[in-house]
Amino acid sequence: MWSYHRVLQLIKIRIFLVGFLIVTAFVVSAGRKSDAALSSDTIRVAIAKNAQGVTVDGEGLLAVRESGAAVAVKAPVTVKASRGEVAVDGVTYRRLVFSAASAVQINGKPYRGIAEISFSDKGLVVVNELPLEDYLVGLINCEISSAWPIEAIKAQAVIARTYAINRREARRNALYHLESSVIDQVYNGCEIEDSRARRGVSETAGEVLTYEGAVIQAFYHSNCGGKTEAAENVWGASIPYLKGVDCQYCLLSSSSSWDQRLPLRELEGRLRAAGFKAAGLTDIRGGARNNRGRLKTVIAVVQRGDIAITGDQFRKAVGYGVIKSTNFTVKVVNGDAVFSGLGNGHGVGLCQWGAKQRALEGFSYAEILSYYYPGTELKMLSDIR
Repeated sequence: MWSYHRVLQLIKIRIFLVGFLIVTAFVVSAGRKSDAALSSDTIRVAIAKNAQGVTVDGEGLLAVRESGAAVAVKAPVTVKASRGEVAVDGVTYRRLVFSAASAVQINGKPYRGIAEISFSDKGLVVVNELPLEDYLVGLINCEISSAWPIEAIKAQAVIARTYAINRREARRNALYHLESSVIDQVYNGCEIEDSRARRGVSETAGEVLTYEGAVIQAFYHSNCGGKTEAAENVWGASIPYLKGVDCQYCLLSSSSSWDQRLPLRELEGRLRAAGFKAAGLTDIRGGARNNRGRLKTVIAVVQRGDIAITGDQFRKAVGYGVIKSTNFTVKVVNGDAVFSGLGNGHGVGLCQWGAKQRALEGFSYAEILSYYYPGTELKMLSDIR
């Protein structure tokens, strides 16, 4: 008769082998089909671009090449860019796909799903392919705080899901659907997941915002400073559910106002680096404002005269983290440009700090969403396909 410990050991071995086969099948499938049509519940996120090298690690790390054949690796693995391909220990591949028991670690950060590494543009691009709902759980604490009221978390989950699905459809034939930065949505893997983030996602599972039956462009931002912006003022395209609404809720947040001081010499350098002929900058002032109160233009006074720069171009040139919105005033004091502004972000769509305050006052996530995206409807994604 076998001992209890012998039986337990065999059970553990069997569980490990089953798990290994499942993960291997998933990785091989991804290696063969990652550029084909994806399952409806997955998303592809670029987590590194133009890298010359990345480190890959993880418990039980597995790797396959573009053909689906397994590649023997020993964790941690250093993957390098090499003449338009990816290289490990001097051996080159067109593409490598990594998976691990719980999470793949890329440069020390854990990610659920798989990590696909290929060469693109000027270096390596790392794409994290994972279930959409897992992506959303990892995203919550990157965009807001899971300590916020649960209705605000649920509102964030819905708009993040809606945004991701809209981008996935628009970029269905691209190498990836989303960037992991403010270019799209901030996402740093599963390291800061928690139960409240997962609750917000699970209690809205499959829900998206729609307009006339189609998934909307669910833009959002940190703080609108009292009024959300109209989409046409930022991107030139009129969108019926993004005309802008009044929002006094976010003004209770300390993030609603900001001040910045930059020497004119530094400001000149930033403008010139962005391609503007700003040599000899002597003054900077606000120009005309749009119908939502934000600056349409900023006037730079230079040696050759005045340069009119759009508000959004000015923010991009000087730095989004420096000029936090286009709703500001500016004056020159003792050779410094002194800015005072309201809001943080482009201002279009949902105001995250406003949503938080509305949730604190008892509004549901559905009510919050209908306020910031008037005319839209909450629907299950499965009902609109």
